[in-house]
Amino acid sequence: MSLPTRHLLAVFLLMTSPLAAFADEASPVLNPDAAKPPETAMHPKTVGLHGDKIDDPYFWLRDKANPAVLDHLKAENTYTAAVMEPFKSFEDGVYKEMLGRIKQADTSAPYLQRGYWLYQRTEEGKQYPILCRKKGTLEAPEEIVLDVNKLAEGQKFMALGTFEYNDENTLLAYSTDINGHRDYDFHLKNLVTGEEIQTPVGKVAEIAWATGRTLFFATEDESKRHDKVWRYTVGDNTPTLVYEEKDELFDVGVGRTLDDQYMMIGSESKRTTEFLCAPASQPKAGFRVIAPRRNEIEYYPEHRGDLFYIRTNDGAKEFRVVVAPEASPDPGNWHEFLPARPGVKIEDFQPYAKHAVVTTRENALTKFQVYDFATRETKSIPLPEAAYDANADHNAEFETAVFRFNYQSPVTPPSIYDYDIASGKQTLLKQTEVQGGYDPARYTVERVEAPAADGTKIPLDIIRRKDVAVDGKAPCWLYGYGSYGISIDPSFSSTRLSLLERGVIYAIAHIRGGGELGEAWHEGGRMMTKKNTFTDFVACADYLADHQYTTHDKMVIEGGSAGGLLIGATLNLRPDLCKAAVLAVPFVDVLNTMSDPSLPLTTSEYIEWGNPNNKDEYTYIKSYSPYDNLKPASYPDILVLTSLNDSQVPYWEPAKYTAKLRTLKTDHNPLLFKINLDAGHGGASGRFDRLHEVAFEYTFGLAALGLAK
Repeated sequence: MSLPTRHLLAVFLLMTSPLAAFADEASPVLNPDAAKPPETAMHPKTVGLHGDKIDDPYFWLRDKANPAVLDHLKAENTYTAAVMEPFKSFEDGVYKEMLGRIKQADTSAPYLQRGYWLYQRTEEGKQYPILCRKKGTLEAPEEIVLDVNKLAEGQKFMALGTFEYNDENTLLAYSTDINGHRDYDFHLKNLVTGEEIQTPVGKVAEIAWATGRTLFFATEDESKRHDKVWRYTVGDNTPTLVYEEKDELFDVGVGRTLDDQYMMIGSESKRTTEFLCAPASQPKAGFRVIAPRRNEIEYYPEHRGDLFYIRTNDGAKEFRVVVAPEASPDPGNWHEFLPARPGVKIEDFQPYAKHAVVTTRENALTKFQVYDFATRETKSIPLPEAAYDANADHNAEFETAVFRFNYQSPVTPPSIYDYDIASGKQTLLKQTEVQGGYDPARYTVERVEAPAADGTKIPLDIIRRKDVAVDGKAPCWLYGYGSYGISIDPSFSSTRLSLLERGVIYAIAHIRGGGELGEAWHEGGRMMTKKNTFTDFVACADYLADHQYTTHDKMVIEGGSAGGLLIGATLNLRPDLCKAAVLAVPFVDVLNTMSDPSLPLTTSEYIEWGNPNNKDEYTYIKSYSPYDNLKPASYPDILVLTSLNDSQVPYWEPAKYTAKLRTLKTDHNPLLFKINLDAGHGGASGRFDRLHEVAFEYTFGLAALGLAK
């Protein structure tokens, strides 16, 4: 079950042709005087808690219905376009480079589920995937289940949410978002006739089938908190409410165990969980609690045979696995199955009929172990490189002899493997083809450790072309996130090649607040230790300069969403840290947002950022909130990106930030703001539209570095 956060997954990474080719040429630079920036009228509003009075002159930008607000946002776009106009042909060239690396007509690795081979494919020139299946064998005729390109006709935005087949493979339940606000509409398709079935179900957050023609779905309240679970049987006039989560710190979700035996309702805060179960074959049976919620105790159940296998942090900060009888799974009946190990976090436990897969994180890297229930032996799956990203892929069959996983690294394209449990043999099923003559041997990846201010060692991945010397002359692009315990693993990006081929070194900072080194790493950068996230990032930037990878005046820094908060806070701490900065959908108005419980995600995230109703936590948030700590100073070139329909970080946060910074900064460097008026938190939905956005971002950064030609 996936719940929303102010999180932007690692952005696409990009651009081509060696740096030496234009080392001695004059290069155009960003010219903020190419147009006049928009003037913003001030309408101060007094905000603050605990007797603290703050005049917020740009509070009025929150009024989306005010025509003056839309005029202001359009003026920002016009100004940005004027400043970037000299680089338009370069940007178009970068887009063509990136597009040229993509195999436009491609097919995913098929996986087996209930007698059908399922896969997606894309077609030349089309933005969206086509969902397909074949019955029984891969030689069977193809059946197009859902063509997202057709769903997108007439829409400016189209995102496919969840899609779930019923057990008989005759019905497909799926959801779509047409504005980027993550308001997903429910659809039900008859796969026998191809017709859409009209239902009374409206907006949904999650979908899970029970047996027969009954499904469960979650919905959300006005603040976008997932708060209710409903049951619906095809043909009924109305859904039935089966669970409501009233605690505003918790979100609720619904799913089904790997063996298909139980429906699960999960209530999760950022630090506590509670699960309820009911037999999937008896969808109208009542749900019962597996273990009552206890503060700061997380547990995640799966089922096999007559046992629940439960991953939990009860008595183990980095988690352990216990078993409990399905008839009485309360904590008094928990028995140790896999004990905790120092320095190793158990991130997932997937039990199948004859084996289980244990996903762990150790030394900031994911590892897989396979446990054989018959022999009680454990084998590790070898993963070859020093820095990589590995995840379980589609493992839809409970009775299986293989484990499928996705493996990639900064130099290895996404690769799908089947691991044979008995023999230990790995079979490569598919590797994403990078067109245009990509040669991984041209690049190198290093993992180093940057010392933080308190002596903590911060993992730092560094990717470069092998012939780019480490002599302080190369430009560098540094990315960071550092929130929610989310790990930013070093993955592959074909778009990033356009940077590397221009001699740019790319680096990923694994700062505290993330999950790269387990729960303690998250603890070290949340709540009242949040500032460690920012100082860790500064330490990584300084390390790159001190060790001759680059210099601060040749560095671009970037982060998105909560990573945009990172960049905003870092710029206030060290405006001299870089030549340019990119803040994507940035969570920069932290104090105001966290003080307004009516906004999406706010109350459930008190446990990540702090509750401003608590004076000490209010004061701490205020001390780093980027918007509230802008000051008269010389800031670098800055690009701020957002979308009008963003439900995770409202557009007005970056809009206010940009308007206020313009009145304070003492330099003449460009400050650009660009808003997608038809998208949400993740930007454009079409794959080609997204490439255009990435090409723009990197054109800005390369122009700031004098390399955009």
